[in-house]
Amino acid sequence: MDALSALHNRISMPRLTGPAPTAEQQEAIFRAALRAPDHAWLRPWRFLVVEGEGLERMGELFQAAALERTGDPAAPEVARAAKLPLRAPMIIIAISSPRAHPKVPEAEQDMSCAVAVGNMLLAAHAQGLGAVWRTGEPARDPVISRGLGLAPGEKIIAFLYLGQSLGEGKAVPALDPRDFFRRWPEN
Repeated sequence: MDALSALHNRISMPRLTGPAPTAEQQEAIFRAALRAPDHAWLRPWRFLVVEGEGLERMGELFQAAALERTGDPAAPEVARAAKLPLRAPMIIIAISSPRAHPKVPEAEQDMSCAVAVGNMLLAAHAQGLGAVWRTGEPARDPVISRGLGLAPGEKIIAFLYLGQSLGEGKAVPALDPRDFFRRWPEN
């Protein structure tokens, strides 16, 4: 698939199944992440790849975080939390790991990490894989951050779920660029 087709046709595929991306597909996805714009070449990101038994352990971590939030082991979100990572055969956790720099603010470094995630989404789509970028409460939960070994100042930018698409994606509305782009100054 050429680059413009991937850019123009990518959609999120939340319903995924196995197998996980092959080693060759993973390499292409990882390389795409490393081409994100990165002012001063700080490489302000790192990634955790989770599959197999790691998904179950991540479910236990999500469950512990939900229990900490609710304080109620019988709460429906506690039982649900353990199953969240099992929605795909592979998850890549994108972590912004900002570095002190006089010309590159932390927000810019977070955006670089986010672009790396976007690049991975496009690389997955270009290879015929399904992918969806998830965040939500788990991305901001201190129990999960500690359990994943995040250092102070690091933050989760995305849980990128990857696998084989189950069914067709949702039809997305065609957007007209003229609704979003304007010339400045207007003549």
